Amino acid sequence: MSRDASFDPALHRSRRQRILDALGDGLLLLPTAAESVRNGDVLHEYRPGSDFHFLTGFPEPEALLLAFRTGKARHHSVLFVRPRDVEREIWDGRRHGVVGARRRFGVDEAFAFGELWRELPRFLAAHRRVFHRLGVDPAFDRRLFDLFGAQARRDRRRAPPAHPVLEDPLPTIAAARLVKDAAEITSLRAAAEITVAGHRAAMAAARTGMHEFEVQAVLEAEFRRRGSPRNGYPSIVASGANACVLHYHDNDRRMRAGDLLLIDAGAEIHGSTADVTRTFPVSGRFTAAQAAVYRVVLRAQLAGIAACRVGAAWDAAHKACVRSLTRGLVELRVLRGGVGHLVRASRYKPWYMHGTSHWLGRDVHDVGAYQSEAGAPQRLRAGMVLTVEPGLYFARNDRRVPRALRGIGIRIEDDVLVARGKPQVLTASAPKTIAEIESACAGV
Repeated sequence: MSRDASFDPALHRSRRQRILDALGDGLLLLPTAAESVRNGDVLHEYRPGSDFHFLTGFPEPEALLLAFRTGKARHHSVLFVRPRDVEREIWDGRRHGVVGARRRFGVDEAFAFGELWRELPRFLAAHRRVFHRLGVDPAFDRRLFDLFGAQARRDRRRAPPAHPVLEDPLPTIAAARLVKDAAEITSLRAAAEITVAGHRAAMAAARTGMHEFEVQAVLEAEFRRRGSPRNGYPSIVASGANACVLHYHDNDRRMRAGDLLLIDAGAEIHGSTADVTRTFPVSGRFTAAQAAVYRVVLRAQLAGIAACRVGAAWDAAHKACVRSLTRGLVELRVLRGGVGHLVRASRYKPWYMHGTSHWLGRDVHDVGAYQSEAGAPQRLRAGMVLTVEPGLYFARNDRRVPRALRGIGIRIEDDVLVARGKPQVLTASAPKTIAEIESACAGV
């Protein structure tokens, strides 16, 4: 059975009720993610769709949630799932099946997925609104439209509307997922703990002459050893000037004495992922130039974390980091002039070209609006989780910066839970000061 299964019927029922109450009367149709071919007859590792898993805990492909309100604080939920199949289970593993879906996942009814188009018309007939996102699965949409057409032809003498009103439910689901419930915060703390352990293992293992992928193997082995079934995203393991490539993915360079190693990696568990970046010296000690840049980035990151307060704009951390980094660029003799003017003129952008934060949760770049429809920034609320990840990147051939800085790329990233009072850094136990990092590199 998949480790992605979450057997907590009361939790998922309460989440469904919250979503349905926000949507109002109507029929919710929410399929899970489809399986995807990697090559030939090999499939990519399967992971259930985040929204579907959030509302059901069900881990298998070829599944769909149907749900609707039946009264105050009451709803009816149906899962369509793959049936038990002894022959296929020999090849692919045991399935929950129709009976298991109903008994273990707390829904009111369950059917084989192949019965969806036979059962769906009776549910559609009772609702004038349908909550479904078009365009994700065009084949599903075509069959749904065929049902609407057939229903309209049957009822033509009564001249009803040709189809129900279609509304996209995902913005409502995203808004609910943006503020984490207690179970999700627990999962994020578990993901953070595993991720920190992996980064510590990488720091202790890295040595001159190793390839980046060897350190990646140590990092991800620690993730697996501690129960994470997969990474939340592909690991970035970038040494030397590779650290200046923001989404570097080759991970195949042999590391040299004096290199910095930037690792951006996060473990997923219970459907949630962490997202942590640390930069450390392969040889165990920062050079003077590396330490000078590192202190600038760390100071900026601490300023950004402090800005993650209830009621602040979601980009308050970015603004705090930009100002601090710009001041640091002046101290490093990369820029000249007043900090305020340099910030307004975006003079920092050649060396800090990305944003500072994104929402974090079930997806590494998690769902949730950053602005209102009018363009006003989202305000932080207790229970939101976001990253704070400033960096400086000086390309090896960048003649605009002092020679000692060329080829240095540093990013520091932590996962921050917005809370009443001070923000909580979920990944605070990952070594971050220069002294802590050098100790971790020495295996202390």
